Amino acid sequence: MDCILFRHGIAVDWRDWQREDRSRPLTDEGIEKTEKAAKGLVRLGVTPTQLLSSPYLRTRQTADIVKKTLGCAGKPQQCVELRPDASPEKFFNVLASFSEDDCVLCIGHEPHLGHTAGAMLLGQPVSGLSFKKAGACCIRFHGKPRLGNGVLQWWLEPAQLRKLAKP
Repeated sequence: MDCILFRHGIAVDWRDWQREDRSRPLTDEGIEKTEKAAKGLVRLGVTPTQLLSSPYLRTRQTADIVKKTLGCAGKPQQCVELRPDASPEKFFNVLASFSEDDCVLCIGHEPHLGHTAGAMLLGQPVSGLSFKKAGACCIRFHGKPRLGNGVLQWWLEPAQLRKLAKP
């Protein structure tokens, strides 16, 4: 199984947002840069069989952009285990429900995604692993996904993904 962790695009600054954080949308710049980063995933040959996102608005918007750009079938699934306050370890139960042949693209938040990547690769959250907005990584599992059992395939900053998108 390949698990691609993708951070949502640039959203309205939380200091300027007067409502619940979960309803904070992407900015116009965030939409544009996310579309370009998703085109980088196309160049990498990413073909998700499952598309999951946190239930927050900015991640759902990012999932819609990724779905359209990559031509994914079906509707992105909302996954509470991708919320910013979720336990990275509980996400393994979600991954275990998929086939070894699946490519699961997961759209979430920092620091949750960085902690989840640490748990996948090293068995526990570690400092120093973090995603910029619209950045991504691919972690491969051979057999059932378990703590520390993942193998890093690639980790790309959003600018690198956008550069890949250019012909």
